[in-house]
Amino acid sequence: MSKDLTYLEAIREALAEEMRRDPKVFVLGEDVGAYGGAFGVTQGLHEEFGEMRVIDTPISESVIVGVSIGASQRGYRPVAEMQFADFISCGFDQIVNQAATLRYRYGGRATVPIVVRAPSGGNVGGGLYHSQNPEAWFIHRPGLKVVAPSTAYDAKGLLKAAIRDDNPVVYFEHKYLYRRVKGPVPEGDEIVPLGVAATRRNGDDITLITYGAMTAPSLEAADRLAKEGVEVEVIDLRTLMPYDKEALLTSVEKTSRALIVHEDVRTLGLGAEISAMLMEERFDHLDAPVLRVTSPDAHAPFSAVLEQYCLPNADKISDALRRLAAY
Repeated sequence: MSKDLTYLEAIREALAEEMRRDPKVFVLGEDVGAYGGAFGVTQGLHEEFGEMRVIDTPISESVIVGVSIGASQRGYRPVAEMQFADFISCGFDQIVNQAATLRYRYGGRATVPIVVRAPSGGNVGGGLYHSQNPEAWFIHRPGLKVVAPSTAYDAKGLLKAAIRDDNPVVYFEHKYLYRRVKGPVPEGDEIVPLGVAATRRNGDDITLITYGAMTAPSLEAADRLAKEGVEVEVIDLRTLMPYDKEALLTSVEKTSRALIVHEDVRTLGLGAEISAMLMEERFDHLDAPVLRVTSPDAHAPFSAVLEQYCLPNADKISDALRRLAAY
């Protein structure tokens, strides 16, 4: 059985189900309690589970993550909300120097089952302090897992998997998708495993690799190219670290061309790493350079016109696909 949920509702349902299943799971963050969160994700949880399991915190991301790490060492499984992914930088030291290293420092004798929820991304008129995509900061750090769902189904299934994982997971949920994406979500205990990509569209001519909010415009661009006789295979990474390398290699062996699309800025984004990996490991299969469509190396503008100019979209992706097909 399944029901139609928005991306936001799917996240809320995952939290509620995991809190009912395991009394060691709790939620903490700024305004997550009676207010229900800045975006309404945690609405209803305070009433059901009480203030000891849905905890309002001071405006201090370092405290939120630090408390989460400490609680994890006492057997709890905290889910921390950053309110906006931009401000995760205030808890950066706790995530990358404490949570990410703890299992290694203790020789595997300790676990760090925390999830850091980070509402990210632009296209919402949020300006430079409320529109960032900081996933590359955490992909770079050994010891962390990083996920970025693009559908309501994955928003629920990946969050449930992240909560049950014994490693720290940074869970990027795109704000633009909260109420715009809706789809069937299974009722009950459906898990989307970490580290497994999803092929959203099959094709033999070009491999398009993407994730998060860029999945929809990538599929739109692929449909446009199909009308021009070019079949594009669209792969949604879902997990950014560890990403599903085998799925990417297998697809590129078939298509011999690759395009990577992400909303994050260009320099040292995940696309750069995947491009390098493909050229190092499958150079003999490539018939064209690996291309990228990304945001420019610039801050998110306050101007709606400039924001649209900067963001990747179906037109930009279609143009890149045509260049690849013609190479």
